[in-house]
Amino acid sequence: MRDTDTSDAVLPARDAHARHAPWPYTRLDVPALRAAGHRPHPIRQFVLKTRSRCNLACTYCYVYEMADQGWRGQPAVMAPATAARAAERIAEHAAAHDLPRVDLVLHGGEPLLTAPGRLAAPVDAVRAAVAAAAPHTRVTATVQTNGTLLTRGRLAALAAAGIRVGVSLDGGLPAHNTRRVDHAGRPGFGAAARGLRLLARHPDSYAGVLCVIDLAQDPVETYESLLAFAPPSVGLLLPLANRSSPPPGHHPGRTPYADWLLAVFERWWHDGVRRTRIRTFEEIIALLLGLPAATETLGLAPAATAVIETDGSIEQADSLKSAYEGAAATGMTLATHSFDQLLDHPGFAARQLGRDALAAGCRACELVEVCGGGHYPHRYRAGEGFRQPSVYCADLQVLIRHIAAALQQAAATATAATAATAITTARAATAARPPAVAS
Repeated sequence: MRDTDTSDAVLPARDAHARHAPWPYTRLDVPALRAAGHRPHPIRQFVLKTRSRCNLACTYCYVYEMADQGWRGQPAVMAPATAARAAERIAEHAAAHDLPRVDLVLHGGEPLLTAPGRLAAPVDAVRAAVAAAAPHTRVTATVQTNGTLLTRGRLAALAAAGIRVGVSLDGGLPAHNTRRVDHAGRPGFGAAARGLRLLARHPDSYAGVLCVIDLAQDPVETYESLLAFAPPSVGLLLPLANRSSPPPGHHPGRTPYADWLLAVFERWWHDGVRRTRIRTFEEIIALLLGLPAATETLGLAPAATAVIETDGSIEQADSLKSAYEGAAATGMTLATHSFDQLLDHPGFAARQLGRDALAAGCRACELVEVCGGGHYPHRYRAGEGFRQPSVYCADLQVLIRHIAAALQQAAATATAATAATAITTARAATAARPPAVAS
C-alpha cells in the first residue's frame, strides 16, 4: 500500500489494521524496505471467489463463523464483467513478470452453486487474456468445493476445461463430519461422499482432499477412512486459531496436534505401499532435504497468493479472516489497483520477508528453515499483530523433530545407492507436485 494512496476504500482498511495489528501495519516501512533493495516476489496464485454464499453452514468455517463477517456485504455471485477485469489484471501481472505459470483457484462460498455451463467461464477468460498478453505463461486451474454438488454434468464441464477438483471433508465416516451441516442442521456427508465416489472415477480431475484436524476423532481411523475415496493427496489442516483465540485442546506443555498428526505419520510412513500423498509430511520432508516448499504454511518462501472477492476487491489470503474483522482487506479493487500495487501493501510485503518477519525467538530457532514460523494467521495476537510464535509452536517442533528422526533412521539403514535414489526421487516429486489448493 503506497503512502500516497488515500482512497475512501483504503483508509478504513488501514485504520483497522493499525488498531488490531501494529506489526506489520504501523511498524513495517515498505518504501524503506524497497530502498534497501528488498524486491517483491510476483503473485503466482489467484483465488477467484466466484460465489460468496455456501449451501453448507460448517460450524468452524473461517469465512462465515469466525472474526470477519465481510461476506455479508459481498454480491452472491461474481459478475462476468468482474471476472473479465480479473482476467485482464492477472494477464497484466503475468506479462510484467514473465511468469512461466499462474495458478487459479475457484473458491467461495461454494463455487459449484454455479450452473455447469458457466463453471469454466472465469478460467476461460483468464486463459484468453493471458494468451494475448503473456503467451508463454501456462494457466492451471482448480476448484475447491465441499463436494455436495458434484455431478456427472459438473465434472464433465470441469474436465473439459482442464479444471481439477479439490474437496473439503473431515474424514471418511459420518461421525467425522458432524460439523459439516447445511443451514437446517442436516448432515452434508452423504452428498459429499457421493460426489467423492464420482470424482474418484475421474483421477485426472482429482486434486485431493482437505481435512481440518478434529482432536475428538481418532487420527488413524480418520486417515484410513479417507483412503476409501482414493484421494491422490490429503491435506491435514491445523484449525485456524491464534494467540488470542487458541485452538480446541490447547494447553501449555502439551502437543495434542503433533500427537494426532504423528499417529497418522507413523501409519503412512511405515505402510508398505504409498496410498496417497500427505502434503504436511511431504512439505516437512522436502524442507528437511533443503528443497523448496509448495505451501505458505511451512518454510520461509514468500507469500504469492492474492484473493479476488465477488465484488472485485483484492484481498490477502482468506485464512487471515480468522484473526479480526477486515484482516484480509487491502482497500484495493480491480478497478483501481494492479497486483503490483498489492505487492507493496504492508501485510503482503510482511509475508514475503521470510525470517525477517518472525519473532526473535523464531529467528534464532534451529528449526526455522522448516517451520518458517508456522502459518501466518496462527501468529496473531490481538493488539500486537503477526510477529508472535505460532500458537502451534510446540506441536510443530515435536512434529518436525520426529519426522527428521525418521528420515535420519531411514538414511542410516539404507545403502548409499538407495539413499541417493530416494533423494533424487524426492527432488523430482517436489518439482512435479501440483500447486497447493487454497483452503
